[in-house]
Amino acid sequence: MPNQTDAAQEEHEERNDLELLAAESAGQVRAYLAAVTEIAAGGSSDIAIPMLLLSTAQLLGAGARLGAVHDIVLLERFETDTGPDVDVEPLRDNLANLFEGIDDYADVVDPLTTVELTRGSLSNDITEIYLALSHGLSHYDAGRRVEALWWWQFSYLSTWGDRAAASLRVIQSILAHLRLDADADVVADAEFDALHP
Repeated sequence: MPNQTDAAQEEHEERNDLELLAAESAGQVRAYLAAVTEIAAGGSSDIAIPMLLLSTAQLLGAGARLGAVHDIVLLERFETDTGPDVDVEPLRDNLANLFEGIDDYADVVDPLTTVELTRGSLSNDITEIYLALSHGLSHYDAGRRVEALWWWQFSYLSTWGDRAAASLRVIQSILAHLRLDADADVVADAEFDALHP
C-alpha cells in the first residue's frame, strides 16, 4: 500500500506534467493564433495556404495530446469567467475575403452517426478555432493553467478539434489543386516540347 510520501510525490509529478503540458499547449496556441492573424491581415497571401496547412497540422498534434491524456478536472466547481471573448468578426470577414470562391465546402455532420452532408466554411472554421483557443489562453495568461488545459481539452473534443480536422482536409485539397491542376493546353505544349527537342 503506498504511503503518504509516495502519494504526495505522485501528485507533485502529475502537477508538474500538467504544467508542462499547459506550457507546451500555450506555445502551440500562440503560434496558431499568430499565424492566423498574419494570414487574415493579408500580408502573406502568396504563402497563406501552405502556412495555414502547417499551422493547422501542428495545432492538431497539440490537440491530439490533449485528447489522449486523462480528463482534466477543474480545481473549482465552475469555470472562472474570463471576461468578454475577443471580437473575431473582423478576422472572419478578412478570411472570407481571402478565401473568396473557395471558402465553402461539403462537410459530413458526424462520420460515425450519419452520412448526412452539410455546408462548411473555411473562414467560419478558422474563426471558431481561434475563438476557442483564445478563451483558453485567457485562462493561461491569468495563471489558471489547469483551467486553460481543461478548456482546451473540452473544446478540442467538442468543437475545435473537429473544425481543425475538417479545415485541414480542405486546406490540403486547395493546396493540391493549386499545385496539381494545370491548363490542358499548357500540359500539351510541355509534353510536345519534351518529346520534340
